[in-house]
Amino acid sequence: MRFVKFHGYGNDYIVCAAAELPAGDALPTFVCRVCDRHYGAGADGIATLEKLADDTADFRLRIFNPDGSEAAMSGNGSRAAAAFLHHEKLWAATDLRLSTRAGVKLYRLIEADGRGRYEFAAELGVPRFASAEIPLLTDEPLARVVAYPFDVGGGETVRLTALEMCNPNACLFVADFDAADWRRLGRIIESHPRFPARTNVEFIRVRDRGNIEARVWERGVGETLSSGTGASAAAVAACVNNLTDRRVSVHMPGGRLEVEWRADGEVVLTGAAQVVYRGEWLQEQG
Repeated sequence: MRFVKFHGYGNDYIVCAAAELPAGDALPTFVCRVCDRHYGAGADGIATLEKLADDTADFRLRIFNPDGSEAAMSGNGSRAAAAFLHHEKLWAATDLRLSTRAGVKLYRLIEADGRGRYEFAAELGVPRFASAEIPLLTDEPLARVVAYPFDVGGGETVRLTALEMCNPNACLFVADFDAADWRRLGRIIESHPRFPARTNVEFIRVRDRGNIEARVWERGVGETLSSGTGASAAAVAACVNNLTDRRVSVHMPGGRLEVEWRADGEVVLTGAAQVVYRGEWLQEQG
């Protein structure tokens, strides 16, 4: 397998052509081996690209988590894939359409600095709020899941705002990340039986109406330095709770992402991807 590794604010992805990965039952185990940070190349996921012959989109994008599962979408991973196409001179137009399991997403190249850094504005879609669409199992169907009392077990209840933003997302507002014990809660909520497809979990501290901080426990990954869909979900959740405006800077340990929830409902994520290295996997793929 020949690949290029990129990172988006510390959220790192291996990007390659779809034909480079094995097919069938061997694929999940192979992904786990490659993403392993001690015995493999090390990454938060793998993004694969396949050129499309029809007019629905320019390329098909698939995102794989380091546990071998396939994600519907990744904001940072998809941006790394878009950067790969420009970096490898496989695409030159400003606009790029990627077909994902979460629909077709539009990427607009804003800047390429000539040193492997590519900045894009990406239209990620319209968030969905109904409990059945997330999906989240509630006692009765809810049109919106806002400040919902959620039993995490052991007599502990938290209030979360849940939505589907390319992936299921559960958002909790905190005054202090360490005091909230967010890693423990993230692990519990990710695989809670009320989230039948599992969920990403965002912990949010509001600075002001234009700035929030976020920590992400990502489905199939765990703690990440950054998450594009997580940043988008956090921004929408903060706006729904009337804590911020519709344009927000999301500060994560890996850096700052810009999110705008437009009046037409579309969420636009702006951020960069940086090339790290080119490599070749030498072990057997089966």
